[in-house]
Amino acid sequence: MKLVLLGPPGSGKGTQAKRLAKKYGIPHVSSGDILRAGLQEEGYLDGETREIIRSGRLVPDRIAAEIVRKRLGEEDCGKGFILDGFPRTLPQAESLNGFLKENSMPIDQVLYLELSQEEAVKRLSGRRTCSRCGATFHLVFSPPHTPGLCDRCGAQLSQREDDKEMTVRERMKTYEKQTYPLIEYYKSRGLLTKINANKSIDAVFEDLCEVVDGRI
Repeated sequence: MKLVLLGPPGSGKGTQAKRLAKKYGIPHVSSGDILRAGLQEEGYLDGETREIIRSGRLVPDRIAAEIVRKRLGEEDCGKGFILDGFPRTLPQAESLNGFLKENSMPIDQVLYLELSQEEAVKRLSGRRTCSRCGATFHLVFSPPHTPGLCDRCGAQLSQREDDKEMTVRERMKTYEKQTYPLIEYYKSRGLLTKINANKSIDAVFEDLCEVVDGRI
């Protein structure tokens, strides 16, 4: 089963992707996780890419496509995968499509998590991130055991600049502008299913599984 999970900031892509990966026994391939891990590995990323990531900017399509193609070429992705955070743009989708065609790995389903702007603001403004290991928590939905400290490594948690309300609203506008062509791209190919992500985590997961089970 080869899946792509799309959705705006705060829609729960990472959480749902991990749960789907566990349920269906396929790798969770997160472009963000790959890039963050690359920062810790000497020689994995060049200096320009490291600076882009540290500054919080999106990496160029070429670099994002390169690292994802490399990951999908690994043995454990041969029987399936769930892509999270990629593609973000139409050029990335076209690059991915070309790679999958070359390797006879067609996408089975694209799952789009729809989320209202107000719910995105509510979710993201409560998010706290560990600057050392990248783990994320939420003051309401998944608070750390010790307030202000990461459960995984014990480092101090902080609110990212792009999780503040005004920034979140701008991120939503940018996402909608960039993503609309992407949604149409997969819709025209009969691969897209929209999921209401305003529901609870468990309810959204049930809806996702219903769609995936229908494709197996």
